[in-house]
Amino acid sequence: MFFLYGELGYNVLHLPLLTPPLSHRGSTQGEGDRLRVDDEMMKCKNLQEPAEDFRYLLNREYPRKAILELIGNRYGLAYDQRHLLHRGVFSDADSKSRRKKRIPVGGIRNKDLAIDGYNVIITIEAGLSGRPLVLGDDGFIRDISGVSGAFKKTLKTEEALQLIFSAIRKVKPRQTLFLFDSPISMSGRLAQEVRDRLNGENLLGDARAVRVPEKILIGFRGIIATSDTAIIDQSKKVVDLAGDMIKKRIGLKALIRWSRKSLPTSLCKRKAY
Repeated sequence: MFFLYGELGYNVLHLPLLTPPLSHRGSTQGEGDRLRVDDEMMKCKNLQEPAEDFRYLLNREYPRKAILELIGNRYGLAYDQRHLLHRGVFSDADSKSRRKKRIPVGGIRNKDLAIDGYNVIITIEAGLSGRPLVLGDDGFIRDISGVSGAFKKTLKTEEALQLIFSAIRKVKPRQTLFLFDSPISMSGRLAQEVRDRLNGENLLGDARAVRVPEKILIGFRGIIATSDTAIIDQSKKVVDLAGDMIKKRIGLKALIRWSRKSLPTSLCKRKAY
């Protein structure tokens, strides 16, 4: 293959029990431990003030781990609510930096593309299923289900792959590399199915199941499709492929986003399409 790989490492930070991990990749959550996206979690008005406080402290460079715990304890937030804040609220500096790295999908044309497999697929599946998504301060759309480690292929997975391949055929990257987390069950089989599809459609590329995809994604010399903040922060060009397809091809049934007013509003914005 023609891909040039980076060798930088990636560390997962571990937080206290009630605070979500700073990365949910390779999670060992079981089916019964998935985040509950219920009515209580969707009551954004209860999270607007915590979100404002969280962002205020992030902007003053307090450690993210510590202040998420502090804000969570201060407002008595459940794990799910803390996870929602973690997925959507960022400092102004981080948000600005990530927005500068984000390119439109059309910018992929004739460029090498690396796809963060589960990150992109799970986000698209959330959009297809009408599950809530969060629009982060940094402009990236993320799922909030926390199902990564418990991922199982379904009919929605096939629909998501069809959308991804449709985008590849349309924008015509030079070559495409799909990466899947091998610790997640059946990743090798999924990678083989994607390789077969690439070959069957005469698309230049590869699909691999590797233990730590971040070691390849970080430092990749082309464009990376992901919404993973750790990867974005250490990359030069990123595309929100899942977010773009959800907005243009699927439509947003439930989108959570935060008001950026200096004082808390009565509720956070939720769009219904």
